[in-house]
Amino acid sequence: MPALELSAYANEAYADFTLPANRHAQEEALQIVRAQLGRTYNNHIAGQAATTNQWLDSVNPSKPSELIGRHAKCSVDQAVHAVDDAFAFFAGWSQTPVERRVEIIVNTAAILRRRKFEFNAWLILESGKSWVEAEADTCEAIDFCEYYARQMLRWAKPDPLVQMPGERNDLVYLPLGVGIVIPPWNFPLAILAGMTAAALVCGNTVVLKPSSETPIIAAKFVEVLLEAGLPPRAIALCVGSGGEVGDALVSHPKTRFISFTGSREVGLHINELAAKPAKGCIWIRRVVAEMGGKDAILVDEDCDLEAAATGVVQSAFGFQGQKCSACSRAIVHEEVYDRFLELVKAKTEKLTIGAAEDPAYAMGPVISARARQTIQNYIGTGKNEGRLITGGAAAPGEGYFLQPTVIADIDRSARIFQEEIFGPVLAV
Repeated sequence: MPALELSAYANEAYADFTLPANRHAQEEALQIVRAQLGRTYNNHIAGQAATTNQWLDSVNPSKPSELIGRHAKCSVDQAVHAVDDAFAFFAGWSQTPVERRVEIIVNTAAILRRRKFEFNAWLILESGKSWVEAEADTCEAIDFCEYYARQMLRWAKPDPLVQMPGERNDLVYLPLGVGIVIPPWNFPLAILAGMTAAALVCGNTVVLKPSSETPIIAAKFVEVLLEAGLPPRAIALCVGSGGEVGDALVSHPKTRFISFTGSREVGLHINELAAKPAKGCIWIRRVVAEMGGKDAILVDEDCDLEAAATGVVQSAFGFQGQKCSACSRAIVHEEVYDRFLELVKAKTEKLTIGAAEDPAYAMGPVISARARQTIQNYIGTGKNEGRLITGGAAAPGEGYFLQPTVIADIDRSARIFQEEIFGPVLAV
């Protein structure tokens, strides 16, 4: 196969929704996706559709009465079969020329780029992202594909080594085998695409177990991979619970590595499960786990306080604070503390809350009723640990809406200062 030449890497440009053409394109894509709501989707195992008699309903968090789609729940037996078949297909896929694997992932990026507004619409409706947040998610998915494709061309070349007299030494990188990819619901396209594309382009086969909150976006991405030319047996899609299907995939003796993004609790469980030897397992499973965070912004006495307050509010309440990178705590110098709280309160109370598909709203819903209850429990704790500045309650509407909440005078030992809340709550 002739050498593949790719242009220099560049980040995907964000669409500017203040431009009428982009706004119209996104509105049109939302209408197209709405016409597809309520359909059923199957798992993809051993190169073909796999169904069961159990279904998982995915709903719109802005309007829970609206069904996004019904996805078949993978059984444990099907999950085991998915790993077995991925292992059987690995030998052939790993020997596929690097240029062809790179071409497929570049094709994947091109399809995502062409269908960007459509994928934005799925993100808006299934995960409750705003237009801007959805656009960033899709662009990041494209970036991952383009970046890892170029990195693979780099790593495919043997690294130069010092040659000792009488010896010939080479350093080459080899694909590992079957990878289990377990992405989160808060970046249901970007992180899913990144972990999957990276594994595939290196010559590994992948069993993808997406979050039960956003299975339809995962199914759509698998469709893109197949359209891009990926052999159907190189990828498996297994939608199901982490405690059943996830554990079966991680502990399978033919699993070679696990790529996970999610909570600390689940990540540690995966790491523990993967470390236990399974009958027939001949290697140590590798785990890449990106887990929770508790990000802080430090506000010093000589900073631009207006800019600091704006940045903290944007970071704390963008996508309803459902990011490990969200500012969940602000640590403020005592000289500017009171003035900072005044600015944050005023800016927070200007935020509007409503359905994510309406770009007039600054904030949409949290992902589920269970998530909303967990966040409200933390707010109740925070009210006892500090002083409520604003928010603290559910917001009106059918969706899983919460007021952006600011709680001040929090001690460093407080629960809401120490524990990840994953919601629109800022501890100061």
